[in-house]
Amino acid sequence: MTQYDLWCLTFFAPEAHLGGYEMAVEPLEGAIVTSGATAAGVQVQVYVGRAVSREEARALLKTVADVYGDPCPAVQIDPVPDRDWVAESHKALPPIRAGRFYIYGTHVQDTPPADAVPLLVEANVAFGTGQHDSTRGCLMALTDLAEQEGFSVGRALDMGTGTGILAMAVRHLWPASSVWAVDCDAPSVRVARDNAERNGVCGIEPVVGDGYRAVQHQESFDLIVANILAEPLRLMAPDLVQCLKSRGRAVLSGLLVTQQDTVHSAHKDLGLVLRDQIHLGEWATLVFEKP
Repeated sequence: MTQYDLWCLTFFAPEAHLGGYEMAVEPLEGAIVTSGATAAGVQVQVYVGRAVSREEARALLKTVADVYGDPCPAVQIDPVPDRDWVAESHKALPPIRAGRFYIYGTHVQDTPPADAVPLLVEANVAFGTGQHDSTRGCLMALTDLAEQEGFSVGRALDMGTGTGILAMAVRHLWPASSVWAVDCDAPSVRVARDNAERNGVCGIEPVVGDGYRAVQHQESFDLIVANILAEPLRLMAPDLVQCLKSRGRAVLSGLLVTQQDTVHSAHKDLGLVLRDQIHLGEWATLVFEKP
């Protein structure tokens, strides 16, 4: 019996909702490759290192389909013969320019722009390669904050750090800051630590922990960044407010534009003021201030 090390999940997603379906399959820890739009939608192929049941794949996609009111996409699951699938996945990972930053992988041979801060971040088990509009929105919001006169950062928190891309961005924008990079997933924290070392970024403290409990004994923060999902953001709002200094800022993303009002209300009710919002496609990034 043939043993396969690689499997491919194929489905079609509406072009307007593509980002949501890409985020839905992130837990599979696979390489995502998309093709051009057709009458059936955009073809999405997810290459994973294990067999995935149709039920598991459908459950992930249905969470997003229900949000949009879409029919749940049908999924085809096939074993993949040996081939250079890493090279194939790289086709879907071009360099990204967001705010002051240029995000790229080792497969990119072009020289980074002279006016950009280059960050080398490979696609792997952690979320946050700069490709997703929620990550790009955070990078743009951080760049805007750094250009505001009078706002400085001594202590910062990247909640749900993933690859550590936002923690590294904070250190570049505010070189004197110390940054706590927290994630409940130990492999992600290891990736964040490796990325900081690879990019020569110091002053970052990667921590495995359960949300704000990981920093409850720390001093409050001038800046909190959380690129997670709408419901966790809503539920964690009281902890965020408690950990944020007066006049501090919070940059929140991982939420759809259609979920923005819910997340906004949860933080407004606790006294935070919405200072800015960035919409990229269907994704929103919100910037709050604690008076």
